[in-house]
Amino acid sequence: MGLIGYGLAGSVFHAPLIAATEGLVLDTVVTSYPERQEQARAEFPDVRLAAAPDDLLARSGELDLVVVASPNKTHVPLATAALKAGLPVVVDKPVAGTAAEARALAALAEERGLLLSVFQNRRWDNDFLTLRKLLDEGALGDVQRFESRFERWRPQLKGGWRESGDPAEIGGLLYDLGSHVVDQALVLFGPAVRVYAEADVRRAGAETDDDTFIAITHANGVRSHLHVSATTAQLGPRFRVLGSRAGYVKYGLDPQEAALREGLRPGGSDGLSSSTGSAGWGTEPEELWGRVGAGESPLTGGGRPVQTLPGDYPAYYAAVTKALIDGGPGPVTAVEAAAALDVLEAARRSARDKVAVTL
Repeated sequence: MGLIGYGLAGSVFHAPLIAATEGLVLDTVVTSYPERQEQARAEFPDVRLAAAPDDLLARSGELDLVVVASPNKTHVPLATAALKAGLPVVVDKPVAGTAAEARALAALAEERGLLLSVFQNRRWDNDFLTLRKLLDEGALGDVQRFESRFERWRPQLKGGWRESGDPAEIGGLLYDLGSHVVDQALVLFGPAVRVYAEADVRRAGAETDDDTFIAITHANGVRSHLHVSATTAQLGPRFRVLGSRAGYVKYGLDPQEAALREGLRPGGSDGLSSSTGSAGWGTEPEELWGRVGAGESPLTGGGRPVQTLPGDYPAYYAAVTKALIDGGPGPVTAVEAAAALDVLEAARRSARDKVAVTL
C-alpha cells in the first residue's frame, strides 16, 4: 500500500491501522515535509519515502492500493490520478467538495473495475455500533428524533487549511466533523428529503464555520439534529436518541482516536487489539456507558446502563483487504459519500440563504 500524506490523518489513523491489518503492508509514504519523513521512518523503519505523489504513481505496478490522506482540496485530483494509474483507492473524508465530483469518481472507478472506498471511520465508533445494535433489537421502538453532537472546546484558533476561509480548501466544520455526523445519520435512518442548517463563525479571527447545526428530515419521518462545534464550553451528550418506547443517551467520544494519538496500537505490544482479535481495543469503562430508559433523565439515575460495544476502526481496513482479495464491494462507497455530500451542500446553501432545502 502507498499512503499519500502523513499529517494527522495519515500518521494517526491510516498508517497505524494499515500496519495492524493482516495482509496489508505499508510500502511507501508520500510527504514533502522532512520532519514527517523522519517521523514515518522512525515509526515504520522499512517504509519507503517519496516526496511527491507522481513518484509513487510511477511505481503503480508495485502497489495494490493507494490511500489519499492529504488535504481535502487534493482528494479528487489524487484519487483520479491513482484510478487512472490502475490502482484501487481509499480516500479520507470528505472524498470531494461536491456530490457531483464524488459521483464522477465513482463512475471512473466502476469503469476501471477498481475499488474506491471512503474512510468514514466513525461508522466503527463504540457508541455508533451500540446504537445500531439497540435499533436492530427494537429497544427504542420507533425512533422519532436523533440528536448527535461532535463538540469541542477550542477557543483559540490552531491555524492551517482546515480553518481557512478559501472555498478551494474545503475547510470548516461543516465538511470536517459534519461529514461524520451526516454519514452516521444517513446510515442509521436512510435518505434525507429536507435540510435546514445554521453555520456561524464564532471565534475572533476565524475565517470559516466553527459552530454549525444541521437538521435533516429523513424519508421515513425521523428527524436528525446534528451539532458540530469548536466553541462549546459545556459538552452535550454525544447521542440522544428518542423513540416511541425509550430513549438512549450516551456521553463521551469513542476512545480510539485518543488511543491512537497516544501511540497505542490495536494488537500492539500494549496488549490491545481490535474485536477481530482478543479483547481490549476500543473498550471504555462502565461509568461511560450510555443509558436506555423513559420518563427520567439519565443524569439523575433514570434508565438502565447499556454496555458499550468495543469500537473497531481496524474493521475498516479488514473489510478493504477482503474486498481486494475477494473482489467484492469495499466498505463505504463513493456513492454513499455522495449522498452525504448532497446533504452538506444543501446545508451550506440553507445556512447562506436562510432557507430550508428540499432534496
